[in-house]
Amino acid sequence: MRKETPPSSAPSTASTVGKLFVCFETKPLVATLLALTLVMLLWNLPPYYQNLLSTTRPCSAPPITSVAAAATTSLLSTNVSLPYTATPIAEKKYYSAPKAKPSDPSKRVFEAYGNAAALFVKMGAYRGGPTTFAVVGLASKPIHVFGRPWYKCEWISNNGSSFRAKAYKMLPDWGYGRVYTVVVVNCTFPFNPNQDNLGGKLMINAYYGESQRKYEKFTALEEAPGSYNESKYYPPFQYEYLYCGSSLYGNLSADRMREWMAYHAWFFGPSSHFVFHDAGGVSSEVRAALDPWVRAGRATVQDIRTQAEFDGYYYNQFLMVNDCLHRYRHAANWTFFFDVDEYIYLPDGNTLESVLNEFSDYTQFTIEQNPMSSALCLNDSPQQYSRQWGFEKLLFRESRTRIRRDRKYAIQAKNAYSTGVHMSENVIGKTLHKTVTKIRYYHYHNTITVHEELCREYLPLTAKNNVTWFNKLPYVYDDNMKKLANTIKEFELKTIGNQNH
Repeated sequence: MRKETPPSSAPSTASTVGKLFVCFETKPLVATLLALTLVMLLWNLPPYYQNLLSTTRPCSAPPITSVAAAATTSLLSTNVSLPYTATPIAEKKYYSAPKAKPSDPSKRVFEAYGNAAALFVKMGAYRGGPTTFAVVGLASKPIHVFGRPWYKCEWISNNGSSFRAKAYKMLPDWGYGRVYTVVVVNCTFPFNPNQDNLGGKLMINAYYGESQRKYEKFTALEEAPGSYNESKYYPPFQYEYLYCGSSLYGNLSADRMREWMAYHAWFFGPSSHFVFHDAGGVSSEVRAALDPWVRAGRATVQDIRTQAEFDGYYYNQFLMVNDCLHRYRHAANWTFFFDVDEYIYLPDGNTLESVLNEFSDYTQFTIEQNPMSSALCLNDSPQQYSRQWGFEKLLFRESRTRIRRDRKYAIQAKNAYSTGVHMSENVIGKTLHKTVTKIRYYHYHNTITVHEELCREYLPLTAKNNVTWFNKLPYVYDDNMKKLANTIKEFELKTIGNQNH
């Protein structure tokens, strides 16, 4: 039975504590409601305003999302459930606030909605040597074509000091960019900014135009204390040869990729490495063809599929080759750039080592192509073409002369600031073009996406010794690659095992 105490004329201690308890119980509720209101407002804040706020503050102000995160953390700590269901992004509509109408009716107002392209999209930033850095990315093409954006570099050391350097920008895609163009920003300091090896970070100021008032500031690269190793920027390098591939896209044939990889792993030898960029072309079958080489340490496959968000030329292939150039700038003596339907070949008994020793005084050299038919085969009944590799049975070379054909190239990356798909225009040193007697490449155009039988037109055996006209083009018999087929197959079997699954 509950006992009731008689009322007291003076306020008791218990009643005072009770009132205080009610007071302190109410305050968290009010704080929770305020936090909930703030989160709801920020949740429904259009991204346009967030972008606008971030682009109008040149200094590093705390981002709005961090405020929202803090408020959310505070809210969750009170164990309050949110009576709110988020709307899917695809269903949301964002609106920009209209500008105030001017009092003067003759004064026109221009109202902007949304952001069409980013000022800078960073893919990678790399130290290129003791005093130089490269930042590789994309930028709005119109702003570079019609405006004058520029960049500034600053190194902020962990010891509290900072150093600035004027940046030099390069646009290496030869005007092929679409909404976005490729930009390589070179930052060269008069000395090593991390010479005490205490670490620091490289900051980039990206300016919208000639004015210094409007810019974006971002951290391009960070070096941890003790991580700087000057020896990595000088020979001997990890590899003799490196392959930098363009973007892989489309419905690629796993068989053609297998053949290409086996051939070039043999051609370049054990001191080589291959870098592929998957823009959607590496299917599960293609991945299965490359995985044995990845496991063997001979190849790397980088997933670049999100590049599709930024409309550049041919799956941003200029961006990929420039990122690869700088990412592996000091990884090899020579870096090769060509496609996965092209096969490097050494005529007349040349060796790769002897050819490159002869070319060592040049920063880069270009390679002439032998264009091959993608459909013509010999009507040789004993041959089981379905079991042969592509370069083993496509034996007819298009023989026109005195016409300009696309070339591919190799470069001493340590002497290059940026690069292109067919050659670099930003190098230190000489370029050699007359290389046809030393090195060539066979180009099997329109074969990399063929999944059915490649032989679609059969020529009589007499075509070996005659010129054949097909689709108004002359072709001659060329079996140089066929002669290497058995050697390549034996090499593949010995190196990664049986792949005939």
